Amino acid sequence: MKIAVVGATGLVGTVMLKVLEERNFPLTELIPVASEKSVGKLIKFKGKEYPIVSIDTAISLRPDIAIFSAGGTTSLETAPRFAEVGTTVIDNSSAWRMDPTKKLVVPEVNAHVLTKEDKIIANPNCSTIQMVVALQPLHEKYKIKRVVVSTYQSVTGTGVKAVDQLMNERKGIDGPKAYPYEIDLNVLPHIDVFQDNGYTKEEMKMVKETNKIMGDDSIRVTATTVRIPVMGGHSESVNVEFENDFDLADVRRILEEAPGIIVVDDVANLKYPMPKDAHEKDEVFVGRLRRDESHDKALNMWIVADNLRKGAATNTVQIAEYLIANKLV
Repeated sequence: MKIAVVGATGLVGTVMLKVLEERNFPLTELIPVASEKSVGKLIKFKGKEYPIVSIDTAISLRPDIAIFSAGGTTSLETAPRFAEVGTTVIDNSSAWRMDPTKKLVVPEVNAHVLTKEDKIIANPNCSTIQMVVALQPLHEKYKIKRVVVSTYQSVTGTGVKAVDQLMNERKGIDGPKAYPYEIDLNVLPHIDVFQDNGYTKEEMKMVKETNKIMGDDSIRVTATTVRIPVMGGHSESVNVEFENDFDLADVRRILEEAPGIIVVDDVANLKYPMPKDAHEKDEVFVGRLRRDESHDKALNMWIVADNLRKGAATNTVQIAEYLIANKLV
């Protein structure tokens, strides 16, 4: 199995390589791909060094799967070129997510939609992924009517420049800025660009992607996305209104039995999910489970995951694992 990693030197790309190694992904040849300025540099994978190649070289090598984390522009330009030579592309950018001809996949939720004909597969937005992993098993049992979510998102979701800004501000260094304001000791209710409706692009991603992944446009979603001075993972306060009433003990059991979820919910002993505990983990952590006392059929929950892993790299690799296991490549 010949695997290309496009954007291998970036923040998510380096985590993708780490996840491939940790999960003992069944590859026979690794093709690391990055921009022209990185071509020829060596990267280490499982104790062996591999030279970084250009996109043109990678396409000529005809990999079985190419996992992309190189931005939307690169993906729009080059993913179809990989697909033309028979490579299955799994793309981490927003480029293909809402394309009606492309599948948007979270393996625990909707991997069953994938076929051999899917040559470009979209990986969802990080904040959407962790939310739908927790929502899907509850939707199957109680049918979700409405979701109200507020996010508390790590600076790692923006990239290296944002991490540098936070660390520089902590040290009192005036350096390059990824954000319009200081991020240390501050929160910014602003992720991605503002749209005409007053919501940000990130907020609208959560609305539209949730409907597409869960395959149900009747689920109403409203989101407020917030950047906070944290590294390690995104957190979400989620209020879910169901069509049918629920038993809290059943909710807990359903989540505990669901794939990819770890329930951390023991408030008597101050146990609840936090980004520092989700850091470098592949699971979605769920806690603070309680009835919404203002509404008969509504639940409050707190969802945390490492945005670079389950929110990006791990989900991409899990899609690739599913393709191989089900002989779709």
